[in-house]
Amino acid sequence: MPELYDRVRPGYPDTLFADLFNVTGMGVGPRVLEVGCGTGQATRSLAALGCSVTAVEPGAGMAALARQRLAAFDDVTVETSTFEEWDDRGARFDVLVAASAWHWVDPSTGWPRAHGVLRPGGWMALLGHVVVRRPGEPEVYAETADLHELFSPGNPDWGHPPPEDDVRGTDDGWGLVEDPGGLFGPTIVRWYPTVQWFDGDGFADLLRSLSPYRRLDHDVREPLLDAVAGRIRTRMGDRAARRYLSVLRVGQRAERAPGMTATW
Repeated sequence: MPELYDRVRPGYPDTLFADLFNVTGMGVGPRVLEVGCGTGQATRSLAALGCSVTAVEPGAGMAALARQRLAAFDDVTVETSTFEEWDDRGARFDVLVAASAWHWVDPSTGWPRAHGVLRPGGWMALLGHVVVRRPGEPEVYAETADLHELFSPGNPDWGHPPPEDDVRGTDDGWGLVEDPGGLFGPTIVRWYPTVQWFDGDGFADLLRSLSPYRRLDHDVREPLLDAVAGRIRTRMGDRAARRYLSVLRVGQRAERAPGMTATW
């Protein structure tokens, strides 16, 4: 699964990282803590820009592949741990980055800990992707909704991606994760259009990496994905787009609210 994830999941555009540097005022060699680095997709971009990165990843397989992918960078360390249990050894960071990973962190623990491991004036940055559609453009789920209902009827995970313009209007706060309260200042939100192109088999592999499909029994998932791949070949010319809005949400560490005590 780590190799599949690394191959099919979308990366983040260079302009996103340029904006991250500009918004946070990162200097030379900023110290970055990355939570949930996966196979190191975002980590590579941060390291290539001269960041000193400590990456924390709870999955042993993901962490091992990240170390392999990042071996060329001297100033990157990948540690296998959840963020909640990770030993920071007193280190403090300029920026904490979580790329499509913060929703896995317990918010009652994660937000205070994020505040605690950042230096005064440090920044929290959440990166993510929202699958979207454009009017008039063929979209895989619209072409395969009948197959999804045939193989897994009534599944609440099935649904059409929202229109791109609707998503661009949802630019408040920290997105779908729980709000940190007064620990971080107002968010700055930037959107970046991203698209991947796949043939039928490639799109089926992408779906294999996604949790709604991974939750299905093998005997349901594989026939469904075979049928989806076939539909892309026969109805879409074996070329399908997966369109995203990548998003950067950034907020500055606030002074600890009166009456709050440090957990770490």
